Amino acid sequence: MTTLIGLLGTGRLGSAIRHAAAAQDDLEVRWSVGRGPVPDARVDVAIDVSAAAAVPGHLAWAQRTGTPVVVGTTGWDLTLLDDLAPEAQVLVAPNFSVGVALVRRLALVLGGYAARSPVPVDLAVTDTHHRHKVDAPSGTALTLREALAEGAGRPVGSVQTTSLRVGSVVGDHEVVAASQLETITLRHSAHGRDLFAAGALTAARWLLRRPRPGVHTLDDLAEDHLHALLASSCEHGAPIGAPAPA
Repeated sequence: MTTLIGLLGTGRLGSAIRHAAAAQDDLEVRWSVGRGPVPDARVDVAIDVSAAAAVPGHLAWAQRTGTPVVVGTTGWDLTLLDDLAPEAQVLVAPNFSVGVALVRRLALVLGGYAARSPVPVDLAVTDTHHRHKVDAPSGTALTLREALAEGAGRPVGSVQTTSLRVGSVVGDHEVVAASQLETITLRHSAHGRDLFAAGALTAARWLLRRPRPGVHTLDDLAEDHLHALLASSCEHGAPIGAPAPA
């Protein structure tokens, strides 16, 4: 059975998603739209990679039509999710890479390590993207910053955050814990938009398999993909993602 996809956004990532879907026998992009109104043709799931200003209208459309929607757009007001009806099916992912979800979990661990250090530790997150990316810090950088702060038991504002918008960089993120004794760096580099396109389609499939409606994140999806890895890490100590004790 073919899954029909509605594509909200026709930029570079939208084009990559369309190309990736065309290579899958069970997927079909039924329509794509940029700044115009959402088409009337029914789809099984929508993927939003548009612009922050368009997300409120797209969420309203998804709720009105009962269409599950994956939102990869960043820079919009997340409190809009609080107003969704209980039956809404939404997955919010500022980054479609499952590898980034792993780095987020490791950032929790790194924060916990910093909290136990015998000397002061500076915490920082940096993100570098192409010159056309509007929001800074990126949604991924904000997520990593929150994880690092949570693990360390510190306020989010205590984590230094730096953003660069240069050249044609697809997306680089670093999480840093530095002291007079050592510097530890976690880094994720996306080599192309094909990574995010594949992740967006994985997210769409995953959302359609959810037995219950609600608002989900890539962390929920990553739990399925990373379960075996996380379980093996627990054999010799605390699970990945365990924050520092209060």
